[in-house]
Amino acid sequence: MSERKQKRVMRMRKICIINQKGGVGKTTTTVNLGVGLAREGKRVLIVDLDPQGNITTCLKAESKKDLYDLLVENAAVGECTSHVMDNLDIIKSKETLTKAELILVGETNREMVLRRKLDHIKNYDYILLDCPPSLGLLNQNAMLFATEAIIPTSTDILGVDGLNKMVLALQQINEVFDHSIMITKIVPTMHDARNRVCIESLKKIQSEYYQVVSDPIRINAKLKEAPSEQLSIFDYDNSSRGATDYKNLVKMVVRDEAKYDQPAARASSRIAIKEAMV
Repeated sequence: MSERKQKRVMRMRKICIINQKGGVGKTTTTVNLGVGLAREGKRVLIVDLDPQGNITTCLKAESKKDLYDLLVENAAVGECTSHVMDNLDIIKSKETLTKAELILVGETNREMVLRRKLDHIKNYDYILLDCPPSLGLLNQNAMLFATEAIIPTSTDILGVDGLNKMVLALQQINEVFDHSIMITKIVPTMHDARNRVCIESLKKIQSEYYQVVSDPIRINAKLKEAPSEQLSIFDYDNSSRGATDYKNLVKMVVRDEAKYDQPAARASSRIAIKEAMV
């Protein structure tokens, strides 16, 4: 079978970029992974589940309706979707999404609302969910819709602690809801190779999660500057360290397509999460 045909039949990857700890680079990772995949010819939808709406800050999303309208007002997916660039669409959010979480508490099977709204979508290779820093109802919806989790984590003591708690939370979601989300990447972020704490934290992450840890995303001023221009790091400064590091992450995610497209991989996901915690 040709490479083009393989692409068409590839199982759509539904990935939540998640960590209950804030300030670890979730949105930066979502934006640059999404844009990087789109530049590789992958069809990508980014869904912003954070009421702060940072995806819209980072990229120009111009739809009149957003995730609140999709979840609460029964708007069609197409009405809430912005086309940002070739191969990349976004469902944005804003502060009204906080109200949506309160409204959804009264819904039947409230943890599955996002799945019911998005499960019929077939025309993407990747759906990336940018999650808020919590374990609230929106993130429960994200974890139960997604089949994979990417966990960005800062390379410091609190980052390692937050990572371990997030891994435990994913294990509990699988057990309580008979779900099969698996951790496919742990992304060490804001890494400063000159800092002893960063070095030791990275070694700990690499030792405990060696099967899924990516190369680190080095600390880089350009990554902080790019959102002010509503650009990805590739469009803002393609020669920067940040662009180099995120290109490497994109390559790793694409390389794993065949690996995580296998039903056997999904069937063993709970075991994989438990082994990652040993």
